Amino acid sequence: MIKEFKKFITRGNVLDLAVAVIIGGAFGKIVSSLVTDILMPPLGLLLGSVDFSNLYINLSGTEYSSLAEAKAAGAATINYGLFFNNVIDFLIVGFAVFLIVRSVNRVSEIKRTKEIEKPKPAEKECPFCLSKIPAKAKRCAYCTSLLEDS
Repeated sequence: MIKEFKKFITRGNVLDLAVAVIIGGAFGKIVSSLVTDILMPPLGLLLGSVDFSNLYINLSGTEYSSLAEAKAAGAATINYGLFFNNVIDFLIVGFAVFLIVRSVNRVSEIKRTKEIEKPKPAEKECPFCLSKIPAKAKRCAYCTSLLEDS
């Protein structure tokens, strides 16, 4: 069982997946920072100096000046501003993944098209007498040598 596990874990697909998860996590942090620190402040300023991360609905009935104060007091809150940040975060990550997948699909489509377009040669060269002979020939018409399939 240990040998089987070693074989499984050292296969290329598992290692590729592990690398993808690690890079994906780092990419997620970068996008979160982009949304929270770069995109949301100007958007909040355009909407009248609104800090989206501080938007919440207080369910406890007690008045708090900020979300941090409400959380410190243990008040029940609906944090719709943080939810809004996460939705924008998701849309940016989704769009970035879409662009990557779209690019990979285009490259593989171009590669597939080039493979299809390559015509197989109608002739080949006899390795013995170097004469041009039909590609499907099994014997050279000029020197009568028996040819290997290639």
